[in-house]
Amino acid sequence: MLADTVKASNSSTVEKNALSGSSWLGLALRVGGSALALLILFHFLPLAEVWRTIRRLPPHLWLLLVIAYLCAHLVAITKWRMMVNLAGARLTFRQAVRCYFSGLFGTLFLPSIVGGDVVRAALAFRIGQSKAAIILGGLTDRILDFVALVFLAALGAVLIPGTLPAEARRIFVTGGIALLIVAALITPVVLWFPARKISFALRRRAIRLRRAARSMRSKPQYVAIALCLGLFAQGSFIWLTSRAADATGLHLLFRAWLFAWPLAKFCGVIPITQGGIGVREAALVILLVPFGAPPVETAAVGLAWEAVIICGGLIAGLAAFFLGRVPASRSAATQAEAAAKNSAPSKFQSL
Repeated sequence: MLADTVKASNSSTVEKNALSGSSWLGLALRVGGSALALLILFHFLPLAEVWRTIRRLPPHLWLLLVIAYLCAHLVAITKWRMMVNLAGARLTFRQAVRCYFSGLFGTLFLPSIVGGDVVRAALAFRIGQSKAAIILGGLTDRILDFVALVFLAALGAVLIPGTLPAEARRIFVTGGIALLIVAALITPVVLWFPARKISFALRRRAIRLRRAARSMRSKPQYVAIALCLGLFAQGSFIWLTSRAADATGLHLLFRAWLFAWPLAKFCGVIPITQGGIGVREAALVILLVPFGAPPVETAAVGLAWEAVIICGGLIAGLAAFFLGRVPASRSAATQAEAAAKNSAPSKFQSL
């Protein structure tokens, strides 16, 4: 019996070490992918000119961009909390901020935004009332973000035809049609996938998700409000990027950013680099060239926005850390005060 216990503990230790090794390997590969993407980018663009362009941003503007970035995420937190609570999670705003900021911090070290979603959900599992609500609400929140980005990119595409050459317009139209064809092929497969192919455990979880989905369908107006909040948050990020571009001397019509920024963000979701660093900047350069944007200045703006994301993520991680510690210290202080009051003699006892 003791030998079996020792063997089990040894096997679990080996599995943990293997998982730890694989996660470190994945991180190293993603960092290497980002480094390779930046090396390729700077092979075609002079690094000295890019750095000179970045230095045009005044320090106070850096600070304002980071503050505005975090404020826009407060809107996104409201949207995420609305979705998970609509499904039955029952998170307070403080708890939602802690979970969301933890995920925002995790995005800096995990593959794309999906890694941050996992961190956010893992912490919410410990705090919320329903895991199914957190899963479904988080998935709905991410879908709404995707819809918001697609809507903004489509709005930009509708507004820009007159500013694009015919050849560039033809390329974008062909790409859009290709994406629609892929979506039309994938959707029936997902909808008509036979339930008997799914294991019993997954089907049981699916029932919980269905209950959470029923709760969300009962109040569709909140989903519409969440979509509006998502449009505001994503539109704010685009507007802030355009302000940073103006400060560096890159003056483009806002509709060009409205079209290119969401598409570049989609490219950054591909988990081959660390947080999309390198891929997102290269995509932004390629997408804005038809609008007459100099590649050097576009790359500088993309890297400047990357710095805002990193600074905001670090501040969010620090805030999440303190939010996790403050309630415990306050409860301990409250207990100490109560004990002191109980031990102290009252007025009537002294009389």
